[in-house]
Amino acid sequence: MTILERHDSNGIATLHLNAPDRLNALSDAMLAALQAELDSLRDDRETRVVILAGRGKAFCAGHDLREMTAGRQAEDGGQSYFADLFARCTEVMLGLQQIPQPVIAQVHGIATAAGCQLVASCDMAVAAEGTRFGVNGVNIGLFCSTPMVALTRNISRKHAFEMLTTGEFINAARAEELGLINRIAAPEDLEQTTNALAQTVAGKLDAAVKIGKRAFYDQLQLPTADAYAHTGAVMVENLLLRDTVEGIDAFLEKRDPDWKNR
Repeated sequence: MTILERHDSNGIATLHLNAPDRLNALSDAMLAALQAELDSLRDDRETRVVILAGRGKAFCAGHDLREMTAGRQAEDGGQSYFADLFARCTEVMLGLQQIPQPVIAQVHGIATAAGCQLVASCDMAVAAEGTRFGVNGVNIGLFCSTPMVALTRNISRKHAFEMLTTGEFINAARAEELGLINRIAAPEDLEQTTNALAQTVAGKLDAAVKIGKRAFYDQLQLPTADAYAHTGAVMVENLLLRDTVEGIDAFLEKRDPDWKNR
């Protein structure tokens, strides 16, 4: 069984977490498979959008607690293993935002702890009605400190702190209200709704979207004045593209653009 399945169609790569018996936990093998795909996607010029989904009854239940418990058998009680685990997980989470293609999480069932972090790390998210989200580690005595990083960059700090300290779930409607997800779909329409969003993004000028994604995350780290200076330079870079010139000309001439580099 392949732990991470990939299907490509019309410029959209769909990655399915495929360990349903473990609720698609982020095991060592799953993290390695995700990292390998992200490394491949960095230089993939055919793929314009990525969808991240899960097989079985859940999107992702977070880290594999059985593997983490086994790591305690080392002489240092697991300290080195845990440090390496969270470093590898961080690399995957950052990689979702560093690859040039927009990444859409297609979420169902539950997304808990590092699984919720995975949703928050994607550029957009669509969830099925009935999906539950949580950073529940506090319930077993482990505060979700690394998931907190992605969560607090998606929703307000007071709502994030409440989720982190109570360990309570929120439903899809609340997740949409807080800004953790973009859209909600009936379970039977989840795949179609996610693909429709992906197709809309894939239909735009690929070079412009990739420039824009990079600038989106870069400017978030800057003070306002510096963010404007940076994005102004990005706009100049974008405007000088051949296909952007064609796109503007086509708009002014009321015709479809003849883009050469999709």
